[in-house]
Amino acid sequence: MLTLDHLTVIAPTLAEGVAHVRDCLGLEVPFGTRHDYMGTHNHRLQLGGRVYLEIVARDPEGVDPGRARWFGVDDPEQVRADWDEGRRLRGWVAATEDIGSLVCAQGTVFGERVALPPATPAFDFAIPADGSLPLDGAAPSLIDHRGDPTSMAEIPDLGARLLSLTLEHPDPAAVEMLYRALAVDRPPAVVQGPRLRYRAQIETPDGVKALT
Repeated sequence: MLTLDHLTVIAPTLAEGVAHVRDCLGLEVPFGTRHDYMGTHNHRLQLGGRVYLEIVARDPEGVDPGRARWFGVDDPEQVRADWDEGRRLRGWVAATEDIGSLVCAQGTVFGERVALPPATPAFDFAIPADGSLPLDGAAPSLIDHRGDPTSMAEIPDLGARLLSLTLEHPDPAAVEMLYRALAVDRPPAVVQGPRLRYRAQIETPDGVKALT
């Protein structure tokens, strides 16, 4: 079974990502961490129920990881195009306890299993060979925490709580079929739309707001 681990806002720069979330939710998301093994960095915010929001971007001072980075950030032109189109909440990460079987069965969707950090692996992440989002983000990225989930104590809690996640997609039936095949627990609601686009309804201290 797959469970929602976190939502991802994929930004051209962290500053733009933080400003977008501030505009949407009225919250200032604190800095999270640098992924020295992937050449990216992030800001993070709890969303309740062991789910969090990640704002991620390529780190201009990061090292070359020697392989494709995750979340499609190796294609800055596409990241910018999506950003300018308003596709900023670009996907989600699902947790599994058996990433190896899923990658073997659905490798064309999820890519290969990568142990991270490479020197002292703490978790496994599935990354397509070109680093792109699985099915342009319609399918989740996969993470296997190796029995040690992310500590919520390390992620700021500003009172935000995820109420719902909706995906607009040109072929809702196909996406829903995929979610059933993957045994996703409480998957995003999928509705008809001209282009893949996510919307999250989030309760904040100032009321319910939308993140896109």
